[in-house]
Amino acid sequence: MQGILTYCIGRNLRFFLYNTNNKRNEVIIIKISWIKYEKDEKNFKIPEKLGFYVLKLKDPEETDNTIKNLIQKQYDTFVLSNEIASFSQDIIKKYQNYKNVNIIIAPSKEYNAK
Repeated sequence: MQGILTYCIGRNLRFFLYNTNNKRNEVIIIKISWIKYEKDEKNFKIPEKLGFYVLKLKDPEETDNTIKNLIQKQYDTFVLSNEIASFSQDIIKKYQNYKNVNIIIAPSKEYNAK
């Protein structure tokens, strides 16, 4: 029997892969950071309620420095609100050469409402 069990402990999302035939178990830990503007009350409500690490920036101009600091803390996946992503020029290009760094830009709630 094979399967995947997913759960969140604090700020880490863990995938527990199991195979009862081979008795081989693996744990994959993904450190995800959700980043939004401090005054943004619309985006990332569900991740906040589920206990994910939602970072609220006071100054959107600090987006790049924040991401670099989180990379040093071994975070590998960043979900940015559209508003925060707009403050960093070419954010995808800046981090495309980083190994194992994933940048996801979430569509804004205003765009989805139209």
